[in-house]
Amino acid sequence: MNKRAVKLGIKLGVSGVLIALIAAVVPWEKLWTSVRSLDARTWGLVWLGFIAGHALGVLKWRYNVNLGIRSARARLSTVDAAQCYAAGMFANLCLPSIVGGDALKALLAAKVTGRAEAAVVGGLTERLIDTFALLVLILVGAWWSSDAMPGWAQSTVQVGALVALAGAALFTPLVLRVKLARWPRKLRRTVGRALVALRRLTERPQRALLVFALSLVIQAWFVLLNRELGRGIGLDAPLAVWFFAVPMAKAITLAPISFGGFGLREVTLAGFLEALAKAPRELGIAASVLWQSVLVATGLAGGVLWFALGLRRGAKTGAGHGSLLAEQRRATSGASARHG
Repeated sequence: MNKRAVKLGIKLGVSGVLIALIAAVVPWEKLWTSVRSLDARTWGLVWLGFIAGHALGVLKWRYNVNLGIRSARARLSTVDAAQCYAAGMFANLCLPSIVGGDALKALLAAKVTGRAEAAVVGGLTERLIDTFALLVLILVGAWWSSDAMPGWAQSTVQVGALVALAGAALFTPLVLRVKLARWPRKLRRTVGRALVALRRLTERPQRALLVFALSLVIQAWFVLLNRELGRGIGLDAPLAVWFFAVPMAKAITLAPISFGGFGLREVTLAGFLEALAKAPRELGIAASVLWQSVLVATGLAGGVLWFALGLRRGAKTGAGHGSLLAEQRRATSGASARHG
């Protein structure tokens, strides 16, 4: 059994254990009743709102990729960007983490534009900015929900977020000065691309600020959508609590310890809502399950969109231009090689 299969098995096992724990702690009847209590119209509006947020995400990602392409003819068009982005959303359902979706987007963008480095570095730059924006949102949420948070927890979160932000600000210039030859050979390709991405940010601070602002808007919008799902099933936690709980749950599920965050997000989100807003455990888990249903529906729609846009004249991916699963295998193989 190869290393990738072992890692995937471990992540599936972790998700399975967490789901079993949820089933043992929360009666199935209560959970199912909570999920079913959401009005279909509310779910549909949240789903449309989620798609709208990702439509803005398409423009943000395209802008980042095109920054590294000088030729106007080679730049990623809006339709091609939407197609690659949709494929990445679908890949997030099939691959063990969001990194898999990012890798596939970069692979397809490279195929469309013929500019592999611009696609990879542009996607990596966007991911760095998104992570920074998530840290800022966690810090804001911690301060905003301080009245509901125990003193020790508030201090821990605030200090941790500040240390992470300060570390990024202080150590980035130092890392940029380290010559690539000094890094371990296996890491040089990944580190090289990361350094290019960081240098691009320092060279164009105004553009980085634009992407950062868009990232904050999109992530804050997703918090509001999470809150609407919660309110739809009777979970009326303060908005400040949602602005801490949702980004924290997302940050935790980015850790590659479970399959796609399944199980882990439910446990963490329900735990934060219960601790900060005394929300019933079954409602917190139900709200997370409903959000997962939005993610799955969007991912499936992304797969359909990727295929359908491949039918247009001039398309280089989708429809009859190769299997998406094959592209995913190539993307994950490339990502594994870079991180191996």
